[in-house]
Amino acid sequence: MRLPNAAMPAFALLFALTAQAQVTAITGATVHTVGPDGTLENATVVIEDGRITAVGAGLAPPDGAESIDARGKVVTPGLMTPLGQIGLVEVDAVLDTVDFIQRGDRFTASFDVADAYNPHSTLVAINRIAGITYAVLSPESMPEPDPLGHESRVLSGLVSVVHLGGDDAFLDRGVGIYAQLGEAGSGVAAGSRAAALMILRTALEDARDYSANQAAFEERRRREYSISRPDLEALQPVLRGERRLLVDVHRASDISAALKLAADFDLDLVVVGGAEAWMVADELAAAGVPVIVDSVTNLPQGFDRLNARLDSAAVLSRAGVAFAVGGDSSNQNHNARNVTQAAGIAVANGLSWDEALAAITLGPARIFGLETEIGSIEAGKRADLVIWNGDPLELRTNAEQVFIGGRPVEMQSRQTLLRDRYLPEDAEKPPAFR
Repeated sequence: MRLPNAAMPAFALLFALTAQAQVTAITGATVHTVGPDGTLENATVVIEDGRITAVGAGLAPPDGAESIDARGKVVTPGLMTPLGQIGLVEVDAVLDTVDFIQRGDRFTASFDVADAYNPHSTLVAINRIAGITYAVLSPESMPEPDPLGHESRVLSGLVSVVHLGGDDAFLDRGVGIYAQLGEAGSGVAAGSRAAALMILRTALEDARDYSANQAAFEERRRREYSISRPDLEALQPVLRGERRLLVDVHRASDISAALKLAADFDLDLVVVGGAEAWMVADELAAAGVPVIVDSVTNLPQGFDRLNARLDSAAVLSRAGVAFAVGGDSSNQNHNARNVTQAAGIAVANGLSWDEALAAITLGPARIFGLETEIGSIEAGKRADLVIWNGDPLELRTNAEQVFIGGRPVEMQSRQTLLRDRYLPEDAEKPPAFR
């Protein structure tokens, strides 16, 4: 992503000034608040001590504020990728850099990928300069065992939310537990989706029994449970409705089975993927279960996605289902920034533009219970903003400046450094010697 040369010194100066100043005003922009104020023209957003203190059309900047002239620009809340492993992987093919795969029996529900999060990962900067300010960290399973024979399980582990602004990154740790059902679950449950559902149900029953019999655990119940003590404890907030259960599931019948399981245990459920969720949209709406939907894939990638369609987000919206747009599973890490393209595809297939922007900002924030802090441009919320040079859902649009916690981030990544190093220029020395 390349800024016009004239703009780069101005933003570099802005970065230095805002690091010292406490009040910043972005003026003259078209501001999509994704909140009660809707879209504001010629608007001003005031930032103080990392928070939005005011937003309004024609609002005058406070005295002494550092002003950013954003006339002709578009301002939105920072984007949130609702699933993935940013900061948990560098190169997929190099196992030493992959920290998000759950394997083994000792830690399943309690497997916490947050402990491996690297805020200085190259993936952080690559996605941050494209407008991603928040990322959900989720573990995954693999159908193949590792070289030592360790295999993945149906329960994959804990889900957390981070901002991409550097250290002290966690906004909420352990906000959910991730599980595999359907085809993905059958791959780690002896080849049967029915077995995957039974494994998850048994784990929840064990956790419920453990809650009532903790005193007897050490003496006589240790061998009776299907999962370890850390996993039993990790599931307690799920049973109390304090931690969401995210299930990777696509086939309509599997989604219905997951809804029944959630009703049996009174769980706070989230459907992830949901290629055929549109087929049971009324069930999802009645149960109040949100979907992190793939709006990119319209061709079957397996027998549980035979009815995938590009307008699934629009169908869910019309049925009253809460949802976030997450792209397909290949776009959650290195290419998480393509979530804007995924939202744009949803617009091209019947979803309104405003709903699409909400699906990558306020929508995921609501799913994870963070809507009072992030997701929209409102007074009192964290100042996580993006200044765009056009429609953020268009492929040709670039983020010109990103703010996280009120601070402008350096618009630089390993990719931009390589770009600049090898761009043709009039120089006597070759790139390696400059």
